[in-house]
Amino acid sequence: MNNNVKISIRGLYKIFGDDPEAALKHVREGTTKDELLERHGHVLGLQDINIGMREGDITVIMGLSGSGKSTLIRHLNRLIEPTAGQIDVDGQDVLAYGADRLRRLRREVMSMVFQKFALLPHRTVAGNAGTTLRVRGVSKKEYLSEARKWLDRVGLKGYGNHYPHQLSGGMQQRVGIARALTSNSPIMLMDEAFSALDPLIRTDMQDLLLELQKELHKTIVFITHDLDEALKLADHLVILKDGHVVQQGEPQHILLNPNDPYIEDFVSDINRARVLRVRSIMTPLIGGPAPSQAHGEVDHDDTLESLIARSGGDTSHHYVVTQDGAPVGTLEMKSLVKALVPRVASAPGARKY
Repeated sequence: MNNNVKISIRGLYKIFGDDPEAALKHVREGTTKDELLERHGHVLGLQDINIGMREGDITVIMGLSGSGKSTLIRHLNRLIEPTAGQIDVDGQDVLAYGADRLRRLRREVMSMVFQKFALLPHRTVAGNAGTTLRVRGVSKKEYLSEARKWLDRVGLKGYGNHYPHQLSGGMQQRVGIARALTSNSPIMLMDEAFSALDPLIRTDMQDLLLELQKELHKTIVFITHDLDEALKLADHLVILKDGHVVQQGEPQHILLNPNDPYIEDFVSDINRARVLRVRSIMTPLIGGPAPSQAHGEVDHDDTLESLIARSGGDTSHHYVVTQDGAPVGTLEMKSLVKALVPRVASAPGARKY
């Protein structure tokens, strides 16, 4: 894992209204989002956001509608200007960029995949995929060649001369991903990129993204309102509510250690066996040998669901956990069963997210 911070957000605020600077003073003095709207006629979009996004990671920002997640991602390439705070990319303050440098940021450093595809209907699939390189002044022959390479990678080989209206929704979103990859930018911003797709197609797109990420190691910022999607994709998960961060960290840790009733309710109905990994609940081996009487070996990244199937549900079994073939821990099935029970179950009639 690369520990270099690619994007750093510190003390970020966004307030919508006629006098956001005056409203900011009220927020810093403790005025809530509802109070700010009722008393001062301003909308609190983001409140004191602090996030470090590591190079090569998928950082997922999630929350309900109105939580501020789409507002946040649009600050990274300055489609929205903040009321206060700092945003650094590779150690450079993007809020200090002039118009020319900001254009280079959007063309060369950050690509964006939209929920509604945003394809140009009068251009071919290859022409759409090569848009960013064409805007940079790359020759048609070169940008179409690069576009077709990435169209092949996302499963659209042979569709370069088609037009968007000839493709299904899932295929159009693959064009959007190919366009982002064709730009060769190190950062990809994905705003609800899969939420308009049917469930099966959505799962295929998630799998495609993870497959590509294993090779490309992009820094990806992914927005979603779907917790299952977030847990599947995220290296680092940030959960927003009413414009502020409720909890952030490694998804497995958040699932096992929710720090707020809001998060507890979020995770209470998740299929924990399908999401949790062996590494999250194993007992690490510290210096000593692996037990010789175990019922077998399991990989540290296996799901608990796969281990339940392997054990036949026998809670007396225990296993040696390996990583890259070497023992790194042990796991007893009794510990697995305990991990399947949410720390706090949702109350009857509680709101489900």
